[in-house]
Amino acid sequence: MRYLYFIAFILFVSCSKTQYTPDYQSSFIKTDIEFLASDAMEGRKIGTRGEQMAASFISERFKRLGLTSFPANPEYLQKFTVNKSAHPHAFPGDDGEVAIQGRNVVAYIDNGASMNIVLGGHYDHLGMGEFGSLHMGTPEIHNGADDNASGIAALLKLAKDLKKASKSYNYIFIAFSGEEMGLWGSNYWVKNPNVDLKTIAYMINMDMVGRLNNQRQLLINGTGTSPNFNTIVDQANAYNFKLVKSESGMGPSDYSSFYNENIPVLSFFTGQHEDYHKPTDDTEKINFQGVMDIADYISNIIRIINSNGTPEFTRTKDEEQTRMDFKVTLGVMPDYLYDGKGMRIDGVREGRTASNAGIQKGDIVLKIGEVEVLDMMSYMKALGEFEEGQTVDIHILRNGKEMVKKATFVK
Repeated sequence: MRYLYFIAFILFVSCSKTQYTPDYQSSFIKTDIEFLASDAMEGRKIGTRGEQMAASFISERFKRLGLTSFPANPEYLQKFTVNKSAHPHAFPGDDGEVAIQGRNVVAYIDNGASMNIVLGGHYDHLGMGEFGSLHMGTPEIHNGADDNASGIAALLKLAKDLKKASKSYNYIFIAFSGEEMGLWGSNYWVKNPNVDLKTIAYMINMDMVGRLNNQRQLLINGTGTSPNFNTIVDQANAYNFKLVKSESGMGPSDYSSFYNENIPVLSFFTGQHEDYHKPTDDTEKINFQGVMDIADYISNIIRIINSNGTPEFTRTKDEEQTRMDFKVTLGVMPDYLYDGKGMRIDGVREGRTASNAGIQKGDIVLKIGEVEVLDMMSYMKALGEFEEGQTVDIHILRNGKEMVKKATFVK
């Protein structure tokens, strides 16, 4: 019961005039992220009390912004259930299978238009780190300030801004759950949409937009999913972002669910960091002004796209590589913002292949075995060539000097 009192108190304070001003400033974004990434949310793992509390907060924010709920989703909530094995030897239907209920939070700006634009981001995270954590110590709350309270804060800002935007489209805002477990919420929504999928002009996704660095590097995925997207994201860039663009419509976030339905997509990301999927992904490390700038940039992109008519969908050519199921990994975190030759490493996990071989953060992988690594796609292709227990030479560049490390692939 004390948690119900707590959430009621927080909602009152955070939504009061003393905290929320008529103009959407970075402090407004800070309040949203601080709430979603607080310890009281217990890591927002799907199916938990923390996820329910976070969903209630987002629902209340949609309501206060004056957004409409769909009749099928009272209080903005689209509930779904996923059956998951409780242990690796369970069979469907036996006692080892558990039903996990998640909640997408869905809101709508109805301009009476024939076409819709979907904007989304996931709000769930890892709870205590039972699944998907890179933390090596005792279980702790994974607050997920960047992943992805930051994306939800940007979504809420856009929900306010787009009420004043062009009326030629309707706008659907979705806070997805279950992304961390395998895009559960977005997969459910596209199979149970509130509108005909053929009426969706395009989808915008925000996943980890809270760590804009001093170089203002911003990765945009999906620029090849419509012919004009590459030009438009450059044209809209009045914010001095250093853009790193990926044409692919496939990737490990919710935009993939829409791309698979032949919908053009753009997804925004400020890059991996050493706190990714760890308890240290906390609010004090967020660049709040950066989140606001990215949301404003997305508004500008939407304005330009809409002035050019409904985007044409195009398939990208690297889907098969993106979907590859690797038998081995290096145990590293790639630097997704690196756009030079090779694959630069942004983090190394202890006890894994790269760490055991003496490979370090900042090293650039140039070649694995006989396979040259030119970029992220060729890096993934290279991994598909090897088996667990196999030993290979890995060519790296460190501080301008090329060297070779002998590595044995381990689990």
